[in-house]
Amino acid sequence: MKSFLSKTKIGAQSGGRPPAAIELSAEGVLGASLDASSNEPVFAFAPLPHGALIPGIAESNIRSADVVSAAIRSALGEMTLRSRAVTVVLPDPSVRVFMLDFDSLPSRPAEILPVLRLRMRKMVPFDVEHAGVSYQVLSQSATAVRLLTAILPGPVLAEYESAVRAAGYEPGAVLPSSLAALEVVDSMEAVLMANLSPLALTTSIANGSDLLLHRTLDLPDDPHERLAEIQRGIAVAAAYYEDTLRAPARQIHYAGFYNSRDFEKWISGMDLNVVDLVPRPETGAITSLGQASIAGAAGALAGAK
Repeated sequence: MKSFLSKTKIGAQSGGRPPAAIELSAEGVLGASLDASSNEPVFAFAPLPHGALIPGIAESNIRSADVVSAAIRSALGEMTLRSRAVTVVLPDPSVRVFMLDFDSLPSRPAEILPVLRLRMRKMVPFDVEHAGVSYQVLSQSATAVRLLTAILPGPVLAEYESAVRAAGYEPGAVLPSSLAALEVVDSMEAVLMANLSPLALTTSIANGSDLLLHRTLDLPDDPHERLAEIQRGIAVAAAYYEDTLRAPARQIHYAGFYNSRDFEKWISGMDLNVVDLVPRPETGAITSLGQASIAGAAGALAGAK
């Protein structure tokens, strides 16, 4: 699969992504890097106490900055890095992702961002003028342009970047978890994906270099309501897949906090074969990874140089 948001980055300079990444979540910090000698990925996980990080767009995400920075330092400190720059993978609830259609766009990239901010002014409940915005052209013709666009509140982006810098590292790129995870898919065929955390479910459909669906649902606290919402979210995504591609989805690629076998039980009856998007590594785990999914961090490394 062609890379999403690899040429333009939220809050970062353009160019190839760093050979190290961190994925932040309410559960902890997953560090990943490419080994300097073998170029194989290595992983380390540092857990966070409950309430230290609460992802979202409505208010501050990092509630204990020193604790989060210490976890970043702990996860990356286990590795030998080539530089201090890292790709920062953010929780999906902290970012909003849209596929936007235009008749045409300015030829200069500097003139495109104001157009995007104007378009999204009524689409997100926060200040777009100071938001972090990134985009990538999905398709373009003489009469139409389709963009993949990611946006998050400026203060939320700033606090994540500040936590990384306080840990002694530099944000070289910023990606939402599910878009990062999709970069591990090496297929031009259509792929249905689910990324599940205790707080949110993101469903995506990628078809070659195009993204047909990207939908994040905040999940309720009640376990029974949460399960029902997960099942509805997967059913809607599977129906959209069949309507759009004129064929039923046979499998769903899974990334998430929970075990894929548990996820398979939760969606039993939907006739979908659950496949781990990124299997747990048998080697390269420096620390216990707990239940942390490695898909986002692994995908961030897929675009590294």
